Amino acid sequence: QPAPYAEVTGYYIPTLYQWGETALARQYTKWLLSIQLPEGGFPAPDGVPYTFDTGQIMRGLVAAAADVPGAEAGLRRACDWMLTQVDAATGQLKTPSTELWSDIASDLIHTYALPPLVRAGQLLGVPRYEEAARFVLAYYKRQPQLVPFNRLSHFHAYAMEALTELGEMDLARQGMADVARVQRSDGSIPAYPDVEWVCSTGMAQYAIVWYTLGDKARAERAIAWLEKIQNPSGGFFGSYGKGAKYIAGAEISWGVKYFLDAWRLKLLSEGRWSEPAAPAPHAPGEAARA
Repeated sequence: QPAPYAEVTGYYIPTLYQWGETALARQYTKWLLSIQLPEGGFPAPDGVPYTFDTGQIMRGLVAAAADVPGAEAGLRRACDWMLTQVDAATGQLKTPSTELWSDIASDLIHTYALPPLVRAGQLLGVPRYEEAARFVLAYYKRQPQLVPFNRLSHFHAYAMEALTELGEMDLARQGMADVARVQRSDGSIPAYPDVEWVCSTGMAQYAIVWYTLGDKARAERAIAWLEKIQNPSGGFFGSYGKGAKYIAGAEISWGVKYFLDAWRLKLLSEGRWSEPAAPAPHAPGEAARA
């Protein structure tokens, strides 16, 4: 659909910088800053500032903070807003709405909003951001449904990747053991443990987690399957196979983002990745370089 998607735009930015697409990363960042709400959150397609979405935009602002004027200030405002969504009694991360989640996402995806909060705290020198993230993480670690593969692979993989980013490798390995048990000989992984069809984004995310955990063999089998079903356009449908129910037959932008992230880790594991030169930091008040 042609509607701008702020969440995906945000988490594309680190990927674009990593692949040397600096001009596009800057373009995305400037657009996000132009739509930031007065209270600091960012609107989803329905105009509501979902906490998860704002967290993914924070990933982009962290990556752009030294490159795009205004990104650091926007990041600080976003973090301050996110802290207003933390339940002070329990540590659960709240959100103004879940209307767009339908019935396939759950509160557990909020773990994926915590790594950018930690990184922002370190980057900006604001300890309370990292402290809040650890407080929220403690809440989710107490939830028995966090680790098991019991939901759409895309959303389960959000939690697995978040755990690795937060240093919770043992928990991530527990969850990925569930995934490993259902990985097929062709490398594919069912979208849910009890279905035949496959979610393309979940596949790419699981490859990322396996590379991070050092399980290169399983990661490469997952990537090989994705390469076989990749559309001629370079993109991916949301899901494939008999009975596919996750945006089947339509190309989704976020599948490409995670495929690129997984391919970067593949190249790193083979000693074939060269980081592009970092953009020169902008001076205070200087316009972003085109």
